[in-house]
Amino acid sequence: MSDTLFDGKVFVLTLPSQPGVYRMLNATGDVIYVGKAINLQKRVASYFRTSNLSPRIRLMVSQIAGIETTITRSEAEALLLENNLIKSLKPRFNILFRDDKSYPYLLLTNHAFPRLAFYRGALDDKHQYFGPFPNAGVVKSSIQLLQKVFRLRTCENSVFNNRTRPCLLYQIKRCSAPCVQFISAEAYQEDVNNAALFLQGKQSEVLKMIEQKMLDASDQQVYEQAALFRDQMQALRKIQEKQFVDSGKAVDADVIACVAGKDGRSVAINLVMIRNGQHLGDKTFFPQNVHQDTVNAVLEAFVSQHYLNRSVPPVIYLSRKIRTALLQKLLTEQAAHKVTLTINPTGERRKWLDMATKNAQLALQQKLIQQASQEDRLHALQEVLNLPTLSRIECFDISHTMGEATIASCVVYDQLAMRKGEYRRYNISGITPGDDYAAMRDALHRRYEKIAREEGKQPDLILIDGGKGQISSATDIMVELGLNHIPLVGVAKGETRKPGLEQLILPWQAAPLHLPDDHPALHLIQQIRDEAHRFAIQGHRAKRAKTRRTSTLEQIAGIGSKRRQNLLTRFGGLKGVKNASIEELQRTKGISQALAEKIYRELR
Repeated sequence: MSDTLFDGKVFVLTLPSQPGVYRMLNATGDVIYVGKAINLQKRVASYFRTSNLSPRIRLMVSQIAGIETTITRSEAEALLLENNLIKSLKPRFNILFRDDKSYPYLLLTNHAFPRLAFYRGALDDKHQYFGPFPNAGVVKSSIQLLQKVFRLRTCENSVFNNRTRPCLLYQIKRCSAPCVQFISAEAYQEDVNNAALFLQGKQSEVLKMIEQKMLDASDQQVYEQAALFRDQMQALRKIQEKQFVDSGKAVDADVIACVAGKDGRSVAINLVMIRNGQHLGDKTFFPQNVHQDTVNAVLEAFVSQHYLNRSVPPVIYLSRKIRTALLQKLLTEQAAHKVTLTINPTGERRKWLDMATKNAQLALQQKLIQQASQEDRLHALQEVLNLPTLSRIECFDISHTMGEATIASCVVYDQLAMRKGEYRRYNISGITPGDDYAAMRDALHRRYEKIAREEGKQPDLILIDGGKGQISSATDIMVELGLNHIPLVGVAKGETRKPGLEQLILPWQAAPLHLPDDHPALHLIQQIRDEAHRFAIQGHRAKRAKTRRTSTLEQIAGIGSKRRQNLLTRFGGLKGVKNASIEELQRTKGISQALAEKIYRELR
């Protein structure tokens, strides 16, 4: 950016009186705010000609070193562009909702024997989709219920096509084993149809059909089959009893309630999803960069950002009044069906909204309590270590099995929470297997060489999962990088390795520091250290599994990449190959009897 002082009043004279988007930039060229306007000149001028700006806006205006604008054809197009830019740029003065993941669906595949599966991604017309659901847990629990009641398969096609005997799911009555023709295609399709009706909210219809089948089987004295239908009915009735919301109508709607804390800066938004008249679950969002914004403004920002490039139900019920006309127009165009935003509904819908409001209030209360606890812990750690400031903490751990598949993890704690989006793993190679000191040096060098060039965020404290040797190695690297002013603390396990007996290794003092097992500073250290450990082990196990999966077969003489692929495809993975008989192995393309016998021996 130019060093010339920015004159906003002069700049606005160059702007057109047309719809568009404006981007406020600071002295380093970072976008600090994105806004939309039906009249760019009037909207931008309001920042420089009005004296009664809020403290947050005054602070933002004081940092403006430049403004960029984009003209659009309409205000609706400006709204769309604004929210795209907010999601991609994440300006510090915009209200942000960090929920970029697509919602999960439950999938029934287009197959002779359809598969029941979890799905996240773009939808197509080939398969049946049910949802969206507010989180993955709801989908997985639904799959378990449907397996129990309708016994649909969940295995991949590669496994299904190559089974020669039923799997464990058949034994525990969670699958009807269509892979080995234990059920006819017609009977299986009936179960699929009933599952689809159930997911569409037509449980009563499904119950009547199953009841009739039970009676027919009983009349024909096929009592085992009648008992199976009876069990299905009992399971379905239990599910019906647990259903919390059922409007009796096939309504698709979202219910959104927004509540604020007493401080005016804490806001929670609860989203409830109603599909086919049934409550599919809810999810609570906590926006960032809320600085005395009105709750209505936060709610409007949520609706704008949340439904961008995402499926939209026909009706959205809102707890507070917002400007709906423009949003309705944009969402209707995006969804290709009419979308209505309804404020303060009545009747049954009012009960949904009251429930969402209570959920939001409870979630906000829990978050504030947790935040207060985190503040106490952070303040205690700052006092113990005598640090002038403490907000951002980064923690490292090393994981391997006898030197195999070494992984270093780095987790980040900032602004009173773990920041999973900033976690990093490092594949460690080129060192002596099992040399944890070398692994730590490598990870730290790769992590902080950019910060040494003044790129990225600098932590206020670095935690190292290890003792004096690890801290010594870490200190050498930080000195080499010119970052030895950043405090380092080693977290060494006690003699019995029990939580609460950790020793803190401080490079600036000879004796380790012992904190009482109930000390809030120790609790924060344990929380961050345990997360680094979990993240490292997760990465190590994945890397180790991948290494073993790709190398075990190819280590057998006569097995190259093609034969290995043929075996894995036929048996659905290495476990299937290990469990296969010599005769089954021999049926694989490219595998002779002699080679099948060799594979059988080598994998035992």
